[in-house]
Amino acid sequence: MTRILLVEDDRWVAQVNRDLVVAGGHDVIGVAGTVQEGVSLAAHLQPDLILLDMYLPDGRGLDLLLALRAAGQVTDVVMLTAADDLQTVRQALSLGVVDYVIKPFEGARLLDAITRASGRQRFPGQAITQHRLDRLLGLPGAVLPKGIEEGMLRRVRQVLDAQAGTPLSAEEVGSAIGVSRVTAWRYLEYLLECGQVELDFSYGAPGRPAKLYRAARPAPGTAP
Repeated sequence: MTRILLVEDDRWVAQVNRDLVVAGGHDVIGVAGTVQEGVSLAAHLQPDLILLDMYLPDGRGLDLLLALRAAGQVTDVVMLTAADDLQTVRQALSLGVVDYVIKPFEGARLLDAITRASGRQRFPGQAITQHRLDRLLGLPGAVLPKGIEEGMLRRVRQVLDAQAGTPLSAEEVGSAIGVSRVTAWRYLEYLLECGQVELDFSYGAPGRPAKLYRAARPAPGTAP
C-alpha cells in the first residue's frame, strides 16, 4: 500500500482524488492546500509519493518540489495539473517528477501513475537486473511480454496492495479478480521477476510447500 500526500487547494477536487486513490488500494496520509503546508507535511509524514497540483495559493507546485529537493527529500512526485504548456512540463521533469498527469484525467491514468511510481520503490536490495531497470525507466525493452496485459497486471497489484502485506496464494488472487489459478500464477511470477512482489511459503501440509505472494516491502532506507 502506497502512502500518499495529496497537495491540492480545491477541496472538492482533493476529495474526489482522495476517494479515487483510496478505492485503488492506496493510503492518503495527508492533504495540503498550500506550498508551505505541503512542505511541512512532507517533512513530517515522509510519504512514499506526493500527488502535486501546480497552481497553489502561495506559489507553484514546482516551488514545493524545489523546497523538498533543497532539504534533501527525494520523495517521488506525480504532477496532477491543468498546466499543459511544454515549458512547465519540461521544468517539472527536470526536477525529477516521475509522471505528469494533465487535468481532467481518467481515474485509470492516475492509478497507473501511482502503480509505476510505487514500482520505483520496490526493488529490494542493492542489485538490480537489466529487466527490472528497463521497467523502472520505462524503456522500449520493457514492453510487457506476450500473455501479460497491463490492465490485468494492475488488478493483481491492487489485490496484493489491499492486503497490506498479508501473503496470498495464486488461487486466492485468481478468485479475487475472477481468473484461473494458472493465470494469476503467471502474473504473480512476472511481478516477482520485476521485484514488485515477494515470496512466502506455507508448510501446513505434507509435501512441497505452497507459494504465497505479497506486495514487496520498501527497500531499507525508504519510508515504511
